[in-house]
Amino acid sequence: MTPGSEPRHAAHETVEERVAEEVVEELDLHPVPEPEEADEPLPSMSEQISEQLGGVRGLIESSVPVLAFVLLNVLLGDAGLDLPKKTALYWAIGGSVGSALAIGAYRLSRKQPIRHAVNGLFGIAIGAYLAWRTGDAKNFYLPGILLTLGQVVVLIASVAVRRPIIGYVWGVLANGGKHDWFDNPRLFRTFQWLTLVWAASLFIRAGVQGWLYLADQANAIGIVRVLISWPIYAATFAFTAWAVHRVTSAQTDEKQPTEAV
Repeated sequence: MTPGSEPRHAAHETVEERVAEEVVEELDLHPVPEPEEADEPLPSMSEQISEQLGGVRGLIESSVPVLAFVLLNVLLGDAGLDLPKKTALYWAIGGSVGSALAIGAYRLSRKQPIRHAVNGLFGIAIGAYLAWRTGDAKNFYLPGILLTLGQVVVLIASVAVRRPIIGYVWGVLANGGKHDWFDNPRLFRTFQWLTLVWAASLFIRAGVQGWLYLADQANAIGIVRVLISWPIYAATFAFTAWAVHRVTSAQTDEKQPTEAV
């Protein structure tokens, strides 16, 4: 086909296309490509678990109701004003529940998340009810002891069926929801024994409190929960973060020479 012999509609379309291009160029109407969203690096395991637990502030706030119960029960009971046992207990229950409600109300007034406050209030309410019904301060701590022992059983069972819970926690919080650690023998073994470490940690916490419960040492249970439980938890958490980082870093270093080749 010789130049100029194109069909009229084709030539007409070509002119329109050229005019359109000139208009676009003149007015700078080229579509602006949307910037690609950069994949933000996931926070570390430590940061994400800390956030789920409410950070240092969350740990402190969860300890305040327990501390209020212990102090009021001691100061108003035999070691203080020597009020009748039940009177001191009721004041201690009121102080504990009241402090938990105050923390939740304060967070709500400042439009801050109240998830941790609500969870803490639920546990405090059950313990307070048991203590009120039985008239025995030690029952305030019974739900927490039983819950911790239940967690121990679940952790050990997860290892027995080769589904270590700590691996799932790591996958959700620090691995973008992926559970490819199942296909990583070294990481899988790490999560198996780390889950047992957590089970041992929780058993020690519950065991000491349970022994004091059987010995009718109500105030001692509260002191142990506030002063001993959290340090044990913090040490176990730090060890877990270190162990996982050690394995993942070693495997990353092993892959680098291969990728370079």
